[in-house]
Amino acid sequence: MKKLLPVLLFLVSFASACSFAAVNAAEIAKRVDERYNSINSLSADFIESYKGNGMSRTESGTLWLKHPGKMRWEYREPGPKLFVTDGKNAFFYVPGDRQARRAPVKKLDDLRSPLRYLLGKTKLNKEFADLTAATDVEPQVAGDIVLRGIPKGMEDRVSTVLLEVSLQGEIRRIVLMEVDGSVTEFRFSNQQENVPVPDERFRFTAPPGVEMVEVPEIG
Repeated sequence: MKKLLPVLLFLVSFASACSFAAVNAAEIAKRVDERYNSINSLSADFIESYKGNGMSRTESGTLWLKHPGKMRWEYREPGPKLFVTDGKNAFFYVPGDRQARRAPVKKLDDLRSPLRYLLGKTKLNKEFADLTAATDVEPQVAGDIVLRGIPKGMEDRVSTVLLEVSLQGEIRRIVLMEVDGSVTEFRFSNQQENVPVPDERFRFTAPPGVEMVEVPEIG
């Protein structure tokens, strides 16, 4: 019995830790849902990094979201470019190019596109399978919780997603691990909720002399 006691104590502590992680993940997911479902508009600074296929890059700028389904990524560094959705179509344009690209959002295969639904209808447990607390991943901000899940509807491209979330339900970081081994990370800061954002900011008109091209993918 004495020999079994340490084993039993380990099993009890392990089961308790697993149970705590499951409850914690569910509670944090609920806080995320409640936070973003109560927001009509949002602005944030972002840093986007990519590693894969023998290359790496880091870009930064400002993101605006507005319910329902409107999104604007305004890149500034290392160079300007624009990715915007008006709820029906997505547009991508690099100042100085002679072409701008347009694609229907329903057909869009872009890692940024799911974020357009973040406001107003967030349900993390429905968007991710096997959503759990990633206790083996160190958060970038002390006290944050990292969630791990498998994104539904993107399984052919993305194998795992990590969400770093504050205890108040604010998403600070998203890491997407693709099936080909590449990793895309979005870090968000200076989030401001319910900021006044006119609908015109989510519309795109090609500048004079720029051709609008229909494409299946944007990026």
